[in-house]
Amino acid sequence: MFVSDIRKEFYDVLLNQRVLLLVAFDVDALCTCKILQSLFHCDHIQYTLVPVAGWQDLETSFLEHKEQFKYHVLINCGANLDLLEALQPDEDAVFFICDSHRPVDVINVYNDTQIKLLIKQDDDLGIPAYDDIFRDDEEDEDSEDTGNESEGSEPTGKRRRMDEGTMERRIDRRRQRREWEERRREILFEYEQYEYHGTSSGMVIFELAWIMSKDSNDMLWWAIVGLTDQWVHDKITHMKYVTDVGIVQRHVSRHNHRNEDEENTLSIDCMRISFDFDLRLALYHHWSLYESMCNSNYTYANLKLWSIQGLKRLQEFLAEMGLPLNQVRQKFNSMDISLKDNLQEMLEESASKFGMKDIRVQTFNVHFGFKNKFLASDIVYSVASLLENIERDDGNKSFIEALDSLSRSNLDKLHQGLELAKQQLRAIHQTVASCICTNLIISHGPFLYCYLQEGTPDVKIYSKPICLKLLCKHLLKCFVRSTKNKRCKVLPLVMAAPMDLQKGTVIVIGIPPETESSDKKNFFGKAFEKAAESTSSRTLHDQFDSSIIELKSEDRSKFLDALISLLS
Repeated sequence: MFVSDIRKEFYDVLLNQRVLLLVAFDVDALCTCKILQSLFHCDHIQYTLVPVAGWQDLETSFLEHKEQFKYHVLINCGANLDLLEALQPDEDAVFFICDSHRPVDVINVYNDTQIKLLIKQDDDLGIPAYDDIFRDDEEDEDSEDTGNESEGSEPTGKRRRMDEGTMERRIDRRRQRREWEERRREILFEYEQYEYHGTSSGMVIFELAWIMSKDSNDMLWWAIVGLTDQWVHDKITHMKYVTDVGIVQRHVSRHNHRNEDEENTLSIDCMRISFDFDLRLALYHHWSLYESMCNSNYTYANLKLWSIQGLKRLQEFLAEMGLPLNQVRQKFNSMDISLKDNLQEMLEESASKFGMKDIRVQTFNVHFGFKNKFLASDIVYSVASLLENIERDDGNKSFIEALDSLSRSNLDKLHQGLELAKQQLRAIHQTVASCICTNLIISHGPFLYCYLQEGTPDVKIYSKPICLKLLCKHLLKCFVRSTKNKRCKVLPLVMAAPMDLQKGTVIVIGIPPETESSDKKNFFGKAFEKAAESTSSRTLHDQFDSSIIELKSEDRSKFLDALISLLS
């Protein structure tokens, strides 16, 4: 059931209790975790933190810890599956679920004893009415109209007539039941067919902190990074992002309201957040402007930088702005100060001539002390790269490192993540160029398809879901701009990459078409399920995002054939 008073029905319940905190592997989940940890420390709430990479992890961790805890808090996992069916908990176990995955499973919505959903209801959830999907079991049909008869009490003819009437009623009731079940299937299909994301969990838990007057600038920054994660990884629409930015902006003004005299006497360890329109260039404050333009999805796709002509257009673009190459190729911090001060205006003016009218976007930045300035998107890229660091064999260690990098006392870890993120972005754009230039993207009827062979440079990083999704999004955006085929411009993309060589599996992802009016709703989760079912393909649906699955390599072709016939 939905929690209507988050303080009373969630936080106050946990006071003086021991809590199991189960946190998914994504940036918004980590930010939410940091906010909750701060609140728990304030009130001395004891908790055990367990990272969970997928449904199997969630089940295993729950089984390991279920004897010790009555209260379980799940962050960005658990909402879109019948949780009680999956975990089979004891009757006194209570689950608080703060999850941005949609749709929410209807069983979770209508369970009012063990499932408590910390989910904003002003998101358009479209939950089916209770009576449309649940009905009480019919009374035993045989008992009707038979209980009052005793043997020989009625003439046989009359009893036969009564039996005929009973039969008609039964037939009528069965017909009504069949019609109701058919309608229920249609309603559930309509409700469950698309996967999408709602309000970030970081914002939901920050609001709790604010209601309790325990919110801090650090908590606000984590909520901002959680929201920015949804924007960077293309989980929400631009309209939803702008709306949520407006909500956060009010808190930024409240927490960071200083007059000029105070500005000049800031201490070395202070923290200041500000709202700004900034460039859609990845990590440019920590890179050279040239490298950032070559490895940001926005400029890479719009200037078609996988081609020689595209690189020429980039040179023209820089010339149009009057930016010398020796300036744009050096670290941003070392650029001529007059160029840096006017960079945004220069870029915006020239970008519109090159078809990049929205090169600036609403965002937030933070100053730690005097010299450390980060955009919210910088933090997202850094934390995501630490989370999926392929040099670390232990996923839990990567999780803890990524979590630690969100504390401003761990700036070294954050900078390490920035360097990793640069490597990942370079690798992604090299792979995009290779896929487009060697025609690896083929039209498979109702969708586009791309398969990365074992041996492709940097292929190992694409066995991780966040990185694969980023590649998939970037590739589709660039392909749409490279193809002259109008039909291909409106098709979704399915991509497969090697996952585990020893097990002989590939990771498969599907994303919706790249259109201006895209509502970010993804139908591939249900389609993958049905295709696997109809072909008995050996798949593992372990990710909290149902549009990412693991598949046996030898089942790939029959699985794809089933997907084609299903979506045609």
